[in-house]
Amino acid sequence: MTFHRLASLGAGPLLAALLLGTAASAAETTVAVAANFTAAAQEIGTAFEAETGHQVTFSFGSTGQLFTQISQGAPFDVFLAADQARPEKAGADGLADPATRFTYATGKLVLWSATPGLVDAGPEVLETGAVTHVAIANPSAAPYGAAAVEAIAALGMEEALAPKLVEGQSISQTYQFAVTGNAEAGFVALAQLAGQDDGSAWMVPEDLYAPIRQDAVLLSRGEGNEAAEAFLAFLKGPAAQEIIEEYGYGFGG
Repeated sequence: MTFHRLASLGAGPLLAALLLGTAASAAETTVAVAANFTAAAQEIGTAFEAETGHQVTFSFGSTGQLFTQISQGAPFDVFLAADQARPEKAGADGLADPATRFTYATGKLVLWSATPGLVDAGPEVLETGAVTHVAIANPSAAPYGAAAVEAIAALGMEEALAPKLVEGQSISQTYQFAVTGNAEAGFVALAQLAGQDDGSAWMVPEDLYAPIRQDAVLLSRGEGNEAAEAFLAFLKGPAAQEIIEEYGYGFGG
């Protein structure tokens, strides 16, 4: 038997052993993510899997809805909220490791309309007959909705806009109301407009609402999960930071 034949015979088991070793070192994690961070999380997830070999599955929703699911035992390892309060409460309630909590992004609120030129000049048009519906996210479940309510109050428009407001269950649904024209305008997350060149937008001054600091935390179910811990570490790193900033967020804070 030739050396070449011996090498061929040995290659199969060796390759199988190498592949088995790679598979054994890979792990999986499930991450609950605030809806505003959907596109950024998906891109970060792709980069994370390529770099680490681990697999990540995302579940998106409003921060309030996700927290309720976590408190009811939903199988999540990591929580990426759109606020600081729920991750902090998760730690206080024994649902997460409070030592792992950190701010991974700071969000920005924008008034957006699918109609070109409608809101570019500012929010005053919302008080006119040109706008009959203004979309906001549910303020009790979505921090961006709470920020919108704050901004409307600071602008002195509460009374004028009260009959026009329509609530989305999450910031994703709120954006859908605006993009489909079911609402002429909506208060959405700046990150949702990444790559969006149509319509019109007005950046809500950041002094009109409390800072939207979005915290991440390792949930109790994720403790000891190599992929979950690696994902949080990756989220703090330069590759994730670049993606976060590309989507219009501040990094940490």
